[in-house]
Amino acid sequence: MTTTDQPGGEAGRALLRRGHQLFTRPCTFLRAVSSVEQLTAERIPEIAFAGRSNVGKSSLVNALINRKAMARVSNTPGRTREIILFDLGGELRIADLPGYGFARVSKAMAAGWHRLIDAYLRQRPQLKRVCLLVDARHEPHAADLEMMKMLDSAAVSYVIVLTKMDKLNATERQRAINDAGKLREVFTAIHPEFFATSAETGEGLAELRAHLARLAKPSDEGNKPG
Repeated sequence: MTTTDQPGGEAGRALLRRGHQLFTRPCTFLRAVSSVEQLTAERIPEIAFAGRSNVGKSSLVNALINRKAMARVSNTPGRTREIILFDLGGELRIADLPGYGFARVSKAMAAGWHRLIDAYLRQRPQLKRVCLLVDARHEPHAADLEMMKMLDSAAVSYVIVLTKMDKLNATERQRAINDAGKLREVFTAIHPEFFATSAETGEGLAELRAHLARLAKPSDEGNKPG
């Protein structure tokens, strides 16, 4: 299930086609950055993916771009502490943000992560949307709520993406949908749409691609990766 304000009819189908075309374009690794000073100025629109460690972020990114191992999938929560940047056909940039909320990392590492992400959110004018991934099997964690507060403070538009929907029964699915709906009543920068997805079954991916395709440059204006 996906809640959506996307148009129906031919306009909706055209948007779905645009999303499919965009996310099947060549996706190339650009760089990994550990400080905001390493980020270069870009004019290409950028989207970012954020979520708790092991929320299924890398799996979802790989499924969106139809690659098996473009974004890194780690069995060690909290290991990745860099922002990983990809270029999608010169029309959209993807930022894979480091996972947060893992208790075993040191306070210094957690503080460093917070500084990096806060600086990224506040100093990245080409950032058009953050996809905030929340594990649908559980109610939003305190760390998720802290991330939403950070996004609100930075005035960055973000959309809730529920992951691992294939693991839920009908009652659990409805609870997850209700929980996501309640978040929109609390946080100011949250987008009215949210997406229920599964990297395993492909649920919700076409709609999420269409949503993000709205933010990309038109295909005839794409630039080469830089």
